[in-house]
Amino acid sequence: MKVARFHAPGDIRVEDAPEPEAGPGELKIRVRNCSTCGTDAKIFKFGHHHIRPPRVMGHEIAGEVVGTGERVQVIAAIPCGTCAECARGRLTVCPNQESMGYHFDGGFAEYMIVPAKVLAVNGVNTIPGGVSFAEASVAEPLACVLNGQALARVGKGDDVVVMGAGPIGCLHVRLARARGAARVFLVDVNAERLAMAADLVHPDAAIDTDPVETVLKLTGGRGADVVITAAAAGAAQEQAVLMAARQARISFFGGLPKDDPFIRLDSNLVHYRELTIVGANGSSPAHNAEALRLIAEGAVPVADLITHRLPLSQVLDGIDLVSRGAAIKVTIEP
Repeated sequence: MKVARFHAPGDIRVEDAPEPEAGPGELKIRVRNCSTCGTDAKIFKFGHHHIRPPRVMGHEIAGEVVGTGERVQVIAAIPCGTCAECARGRLTVCPNQESMGYHFDGGFAEYMIVPAKVLAVNGVNTIPGGVSFAEASVAEPLACVLNGQALARVGKGDDVVVMGAGPIGCLHVRLARARGAARVFLVDVNAERLAMAADLVHPDAAIDTDPVETVLKLTGGRGADVVITAAAAGAAQEQAVLMAARQARISFFGGLPKDDPFIRLDSNLVHYRELTIVGANGSSPAHNAEALRLIAEGAVPVADLITHRLPLSQVLDGIDLVSRGAAIKVTIEP
């Protein structure tokens, strides 16, 4: 079969590999769709400390169980299920977490093995009828968005700002509407990508210059109830605090580069406005199941966010599209 393997930064190869066989407690999947994300682009450029090459990449996975034909979606982040955090229900911050495409071979392959660890934490979900494999592959990033908005308590009547108009930002816009937000504003410094995203998700305003000033103007000087930084930029996090209303919630959803993780903010604004700043890290198996349900019900449409469908032989083209911000969602069809 064909696979896309990471060998070193700048070196991903589409190459031949023997078809894998499932061991005890494992599941063999015929991969139908494995979508790409910004993390794949970062791995391609810089590698990742959890990846020991050669490693088959890809973690947004949907396919068929070999032998039964059951259509399934597979989680990316695998909690251990037994540690102190998991015992408290905090599966997203499990210190023993492993990941598909990092610790285990992922979905950029015609066939893959789902480890027993995934099945042990209910990490394989049946795809509902009417949901395509491509849509099901987007359940994983939507699950991360669900976790982030739950932590930030996005709710009815909120004015929400989403900073970053990539696929995650688009999902945040749609989920915020599904959760009852009054208005959702989308911000991005890339005017072309912002326009492409706005055409799809129709925010109440698309902002590419002076975001703090513009948000304050749009809210009558009050600021936003929720600000979500779906961009790996310290400037976005600093601006988020400045545009936040009193008792607002700020989600640092996008992590910063490891060589530049520090920001400057006015802590008195946090103090006197009673702001809440929360992180968001991945998703749990339950978030993945919920994401599939929202897609199936049409509460969070995702099909139109998939702007490019490519064969496995063009996986590098897909990663390049993601790196340049020239696509919303790119899915690979092995």
